[in-house]
Amino acid sequence: MANSSSIHFEISERKVLLRVIDVCVILFSLHLVGYFFDMNYFMINLDQWLGSVILCIYILFFATVFELYDLQKASRITSTLQGVFYTGILTSLAYLLTPFLTPVLPDNRLQIFYFTATVLISLMSWRSIYVKLFASSRFNKKIIIVADAVDALEISSQLQSADPNYTIIGYINTDRSIDMGYDDRITVLTVAEAEEKIRKENVREIVIASMNSAGITTQIYTWLIQLVENGFSVREYSQVYEEMTDRVPVNFVGKDFYRYFPFARSNQNRLYQVYHRCFDIVISVIGLIGFVVILPLVLFGNLLANRGPLFYSQTRIGRNRKEFEILKFRTMITNAEVDGAQFTVKKDSRVTAFGKLLRKTRLDEIPQFFNILQGDMSVIGPRPERPVFVKKLTEKIPFYETRHVVKPGLTGWAQVKASYGESYDDHLKKLQYDLYYIKKRSIFLDIRILVKTLSTVIFLKGQ
Repeated sequence: MANSSSIHFEISERKVLLRVIDVCVILFSLHLVGYFFDMNYFMINLDQWLGSVILCIYILFFATVFELYDLQKASRITSTLQGVFYTGILTSLAYLLTPFLTPVLPDNRLQIFYFTATVLISLMSWRSIYVKLFASSRFNKKIIIVADAVDALEISSQLQSADPNYTIIGYINTDRSIDMGYDDRITVLTVAEAEEKIRKENVREIVIASMNSAGITTQIYTWLIQLVENGFSVREYSQVYEEMTDRVPVNFVGKDFYRYFPFARSNQNRLYQVYHRCFDIVISVIGLIGFVVILPLVLFGNLLANRGPLFYSQTRIGRNRKEFEILKFRTMITNAEVDGAQFTVKKDSRVTAFGKLLRKTRLDEIPQFFNILQGDMSVIGPRPERPVFVKKLTEKIPFYETRHVVKPGLTGWAQVKASYGESYDDHLKKLQYDLYYIKKRSIFLDIRILVKTLSTVIFLKGQ
């Protein structure tokens, strides 16, 4: 069995660790500064408990917006410190500017500077320690894969690209009819050799990634059962992949598609459906108020740099493959598709100068709040595609039609997690995110998507 001295934090554990320690470090530092310098505004006590709770909410909210819980970015010092700076400043401002929720501002205004500096310095110090210590290779997780030879290298690559803290020790081949020969990128193991690796190299987990059930021989099956009985971690690949990437491995599901129906309980939950519709209506009303506010600015910009109609409508595919007309602010030149329908790509020459600004800020999507009120769309869901593209993508990508079991959305899991779809591979990746949302959709996931959408707007990540 694996040596108990080997330490590895799972992805979910690392995210919880970051959130808990972010909050504790800031609260402890503020209390310490308040105690030593006699600044009551900083203190944590019964009289100011609500202020401490509000501060925690602000910290977690802004840290999420500025992607401090994106583990890839959290492991890099430059992106981490940039996110910490914005988080610290905005957390402090929000706390100081809401005295009806937080303690009354101190008479000595210098305390405001000390407050902001303490938040920034404490968070920067802790995150620097995290990058240096917890994101280092000493906490790598060593695993062995049970897979067909033809799939082992691809699966190994997918796992390590999703989480650099995974180290693939080797794989047990479940398709003996294929001998891939020697490959220095991954080692083929026998059961006995795998057992030896577990004892001597602190292997922590076995990942079952074989679609060939007949390849799981009696010897392999008995060995896996013994591992489970001894408390060793043995998990199925698609489960591991979903936890690591937040998407469904469509290309690995194969004939086992039935495992993904009927998707999340929320899809049949009446209470969730009522909440979702009420949520759509409320957000749409707020969005349309914003539409009225920005309309003069967009109209002026369109007259100067867009030259043509302000609005643009297009046929899209909605829930149950029903067609509807989506409404947008126009961002392309007129007659942009004289040569036929085309996927939009990065640096698309058809997008006007003002259109680029509208896309970067996602302001071009605001008229779709009318579509949401009409019931053709939701605030959150897979982005609706054009009929011509749906037909092509359905022929190329397995399960693509599955996107249409829910309403399309103004924003969605794929929009905040993936880049623009320029190729079939890009669309496959976005489908994996869409299926993950359909499978896991919940109030909590909806909130995550809204916060990440805010981050997308702030950092001008729109396409």
